[in-house]
Amino acid sequence: MTANPAPDGLLTRLLDGAPAADVLDTRILDAALAEFETYGPRRVSVEDVARRAGVARTTIYRRFGGKENLLQAVILREVRGFLTAIALATEDLPTPEDAIVEGFVAGLRDARTHPLLTRVLESEPEVFLPQLTMNGGAVMIAARDVIAARLRLARPDGDDCTTVAEVLLRVALSLLLVPGGGLVLEDEAAMRAFARGYLTRMLTPVE
Repeated sequence: MTANPAPDGLLTRLLDGAPAADVLDTRILDAALAEFETYGPRRVSVEDVARRAGVARTTIYRRFGGKENLLQAVILREVRGFLTAIALATEDLPTPEDAIVEGFVAGLRDARTHPLLTRVLESEPEVFLPQLTMNGGAVMIAARDVIAARLRLARPDGDDCTTVAEVLLRVALSLLLVPGGGLVLEDEAAMRAFARGYLTRMLTPVE
């Protein structure tokens, strides 16, 4: 039986690449994701998730400790998917500039089309930031480190890869949280042109 994981334990599993949850955990997380996407996190109860998953409410409390931990577990699982997509998009690219461009496009595209994220940003944006900053912002740090690692593969002597990766992440988050204005980037071609024309400049050494 899975122990009741604290949020930092869930985060450790994300960062360390722990094996996937067991079948019952996966069923509960799938049900929770479907409920959160359909109704928004605030309107969903543990009872709703239990009903959809076909399990007792006490099973969810025993395995996840309540709704907040369950929401964090769902988000961490989805974040892991984002990180995997970014890693795949930037794999074996010949230059750090290419890694910046393709990582930016993959991350922003997938975030904009993710059903849970779009649901939360449209109706409950105040739910989003606390999840990113939980455990001292460790989710953001994990994402930053994945991008930085890919930049270093193409530029082993790059001392500024971590800073560049964090700026990339913060630019993408601002585009998600504050849409509109003059910087729309409606399609992948626009994202790619913006990243190539502006974001790759961060790799130019400061004189």
